[in-house]
Amino acid sequence: MDRTHNPFAPGAGTRPPELAGREQIIEDATVALARIRAGRAARSQMLLGLRGVGKTVLLNEIGRIAEDQGYRTVDLEAPEHRRLADMLVPPLRLLLNRLSTVDKARSIATRGLRGLQGFASVFKVKMGEVEVGVAEPGVASSGDLETDLADLLLIVSEAARAAETSVALLFDEVQYLAPEDLAALIVAIHKIGQRGLPLIFFGAGLPSLAALAGEAKSYAERLFDYPDVGALKDSDAERAIRGPLRSEGAEIEPDGLSAIVKRTEGYPYFLQEWGANAWDVAAGSPITLSDVERATTVALRRLDEGFFRVRLDRLTPREKDYMRAMAELGPGPHRSGDIAATLGVKVTSVGFVRKELIRKGMVYSPQHGDTAFTVPMFDAFMKRSMPDWIAPSRRAPDS
Repeated sequence: MDRTHNPFAPGAGTRPPELAGREQIIEDATVALARIRAGRAARSQMLLGLRGVGKTVLLNEIGRIAEDQGYRTVDLEAPEHRRLADMLVPPLRLLLNRLSTVDKARSIATRGLRGLQGFASVFKVKMGEVEVGVAEPGVASSGDLETDLADLLLIVSEAARAAETSVALLFDEVQYLAPEDLAALIVAIHKIGQRGLPLIFFGAGLPSLAALAGEAKSYAERLFDYPDVGALKDSDAERAIRGPLRSEGAEIEPDGLSAIVKRTEGYPYFLQEWGANAWDVAAGSPITLSDVERATTVALRRLDEGFFRVRLDRLTPREKDYMRAMAELGPGPHRSGDIAATLGVKVTSVGFVRKELIRKGMVYSPQHGDTAFTVPMFDAFMKRSMPDWIAPSRRAPDS
């Protein structure tokens, strides 16, 4: 069929044409935003899920809804090895500059800019060429991140209230924050909520994020809602394929649709990949099972060359062995002892490898002693990419 009319969108964080199966999450976020806007209490949220389930898409959708409600939004993504202060200063400076143009908020926003200068100075963050005046004495400049970040975000929230607006802080890949940064962020959100100020936080991260937040501050479990963003139910997965096709006047045969749902296991990113390739290989409507089988070959090749490969290439040889041993055991989760046994080593000898894989976001621990892939279908990819793998303990000395 005509590729220019292909309705599917297999991209990183790209909104699918049909946001199926996420209605409750979107409704809950919309209500929380409306409550904060009306001066009522609402919990901030942490969206939890594996790679490819659409967490970033949902954050973007929540941001769009927030802007429609009159919010000022701050969008952040936590890369590995970057500190929170460094990430926050540029967007907060932009926000405070904009709030300072509102007459009612000018005084507080200007004070916030001076506090931001002190904050940037203490935490060694470059603010650029524009000067904001003398730093506010004693505001956000003690050198204690928990104290200073809370002070800074409180001033931002007060300026927003004076400007008769609200702030939505949207933060992707939260699991990469350093423990002290995550703790400081939780403290700040807690204090803002206690004072009823118009700022709400929406974060997204891997399933391990809930435990990380709880370890950072014990009250985090009561401070946030933790929506589970998982694979779609079969009916929603079917809708995610059928809806876009019908929007272009096309159909898919039932057995072809069932095959896509089964092969993708209902994961939104994979649904888009299979849908896009099924459209491209099909001669016309309806898309057949034969079309889907040909699309599967193309989709797996593209995933192997891109989505999966970029993650594998980040790993050391020992980390690849650990992941391949996990794949040998199946999709998971797996006990640490079983993985070590597959490698032919003691559990204690691979503890550091497991820790590094968790830090890199390749695996997570659903419960104590268990390890699982953060990327769906990664076990099958590891077998395809390392088909002749032999456990290190059984290799010849020169191999």
